[in-house]
Amino acid sequence: MTPITFGTDGWRAVIAEDYTFANLERVARATGQWIARVADGEPSAVIGYDARFLSDAFARRTAEVLASLGVRVQLADAFVTTPAVSWATKAYGHTAGIVITASHNPPQYNGFKIKSRHGGPADPDMIAEVERELGRLEEGFERRGLDALAREGRIETINLREAYRHVLLDALDIEGIRRSGLRVGCDPMFGAGQGLVTDLLGRENVVEIHDDHNPGMHGQAPEPIERNLGYLSRLIVEERCDVGLAFDGDADRIGMFDEEGRFVDSHKILALLVKYLHEEKGMTGDIVKTFSTTDMLDRMGAAYGLRVVTTPIGFKYIAPKIVEGDVLVGGEESGGIAVKGHVPERDGIFIGLTVVEMMMARGRRLSELVEELQAEFGPLHYARNDFHTTQAKKDAFLARLANRPDTIAGEAVERVEDLDGVKLRLSDGWLMFRPSGTEPVLRVYAEASSRERAERLVATGVEMVEVG
Repeated sequence: MTPITFGTDGWRAVIAEDYTFANLERVARATGQWIARVADGEPSAVIGYDARFLSDAFARRTAEVLASLGVRVQLADAFVTTPAVSWATKAYGHTAGIVITASHNPPQYNGFKIKSRHGGPADPDMIAEVERELGRLEEGFERRGLDALAREGRIETINLREAYRHVLLDALDIEGIRRSGLRVGCDPMFGAGQGLVTDLLGRENVVEIHDDHNPGMHGQAPEPIERNLGYLSRLIVEERCDVGLAFDGDADRIGMFDEEGRFVDSHKILALLVKYLHEEKGMTGDIVKTFSTTDMLDRMGAAYGLRVVTTPIGFKYIAPKIVEGDVLVGGEESGGIAVKGHVPERDGIFIGLTVVEMMMARGRRLSELVEELQAEFGPLHYARNDFHTTQAKKDAFLARLANRPDTIAGEAVERVEDLDGVKLRLSDGWLMFRPSGTEPVLRVYAEASSRERAERLVATGVEMVEVG
């Protein structure tokens, strides 16, 4: 039997290798048993899926398994975004939500995400319980067919995409954006977010690319980072767009470009949201950020009198803070962002359109909003290198780093932080190292007062690993 373990955000594997119908059925059975055990009243779940190869069939098989175990199921009738499933889990009172998606992984992958009843990612304790159920599976399970289960009312097919479109219509000033004449370039990267921005804002206001059902995705992993979005950057300039929005495969992450086709990273998006929600909308609450995210948020918290909470890396650490407390904005460096009043979940489309709404309300270009931010709370610039090295060099460097170096290239280290990885604080900025747990990769991050210095710090970090 293939070992199955859940990673940072669900189970993912290569289709037809480890991601098979047989293994999916094992995961679905374990999840169904867990749902039945923890449910208050009738156990139930909502199931959605992305635009990947066989995702619809994998979702139907999951629905059959859960319903055969006595779980009432609502099944999306077409591919939908992960945030739509997260919203439906809470809005419709389900015990859990399930999304068949591999998020930003390459197209040969698929996956299985679990959402909690609160509408956010299942926390590590919940996932551990599902993994324990995997170890308790017994022989003799009989899965019934979808048609029979639907006739009995155990499986209901719903138009979740349309329901979620209305959530966005109610939460954002869509009519105001449409009237503003702002022109939006949009790249859903062949994912589940395709068509939604165009449906909301109208074809006259949106230039959308990579918006057909293409599970092969032209061989490109649907991850909305700068190096994967060159076509969108050029399109913005050629089509005279005011802003560019890109989403990952299940549309919970955001990538953005200004009107000049320049990438606007997640650190700046987070800061822009804090400024807009607090200054323009008068909202308050905590700012929750992960360990690798910009110090600009700390400066803003001090200026606005808002508490800043730093968590380990991963949105699964942010979501409980949103559920349990009063959070204005929560987010991470990789493009996963949530704001007060919406689901406790990353939502690329909602966040992207909130920034467009900000541009409309402020009457400013995105580049001007970023410049204003840097003038008030910066300057701060960020750099990163996911550095591939040998396992031996990686282990040796981490052992040396444990001794807490006093200097870096002759520059004094003022403080060392180790919440998740090791961050070396300097007089101007910081340099951070965080190892991959699954491959010989060391992630090297830096932030400083200029782009050149941030990039130089990253290069210094890479050199420290290589020199030994």
